[in-house]
Amino acid sequence: MSDNLNLFLVVFLLSTIISCQSSQGDVYRAPAITEAGAINAVIEIPAGTNQKIEFNTENKRFESDQKDGKDRVIDFLPYPANYGFIPSTMMDQERGGDGDALDVLVIASAQPTGTLLAIRPIGVLNLIDDGEIDTKIIAIPVDSSLQIIQVDGFEDFLIKYNAGMRIIETWFLNYKGLGRTKLKGWENEQHALMQIKKWQVGESVEQ
Repeated sequence: MSDNLNLFLVVFLLSTIISCQSSQGDVYRAPAITEAGAINAVIEIPAGTNQKIEFNTENKRFESDQKDGKDRVIDFLPYPANYGFIPSTMMDQERGGDGDALDVLVIASAQPTGTLLAIRPIGVLNLIDDGEIDTKIIAIPVDSSLQIIQVDGFEDFLIKYNAGMRIIETWFLNYKGLGRTKLKGWENEQHALMQIKKWQVGESVEQ
């Protein structure tokens, strides 16, 4: 009886682990825009860390990005907010995109890697990275209990948290090294929604 109980516990634990890994890997299949009109974001990198984590579309896992055979660590200040992507989007290279899912920076306390979060865009930071336009959606959580700044939209963000905008801008202009990334400009929340709809695809997305 004891051996059967131990076997049951082992099988239960293994099935729980596999189930958790599967559900985490399936977050990329979530719609970009929910039926209620909220935007989904998948968190790859929690706020406050320097480790570069990316979703691997081949094995459907979140993994440390590799550089010279080692886990990539950002040689700068930690990420100022939660970084990830909008699921079910792809910036098609044939239409001027970079071939990846649309990037998003969610201003909130640190969220675990793999978190699927309903967000509200409040602006867009446009950068030029290696000669290509690099679009970053800036957002806050829809859940008021997760919000750490109170903004209605881009204008509110600009007026009330201008210093925060400059911190985000400065971080992205320097995290790859001086001069690697250039500023193209900021856009409002309406432009953010236009970008999400522009790059929205079907159920799955290849980054």
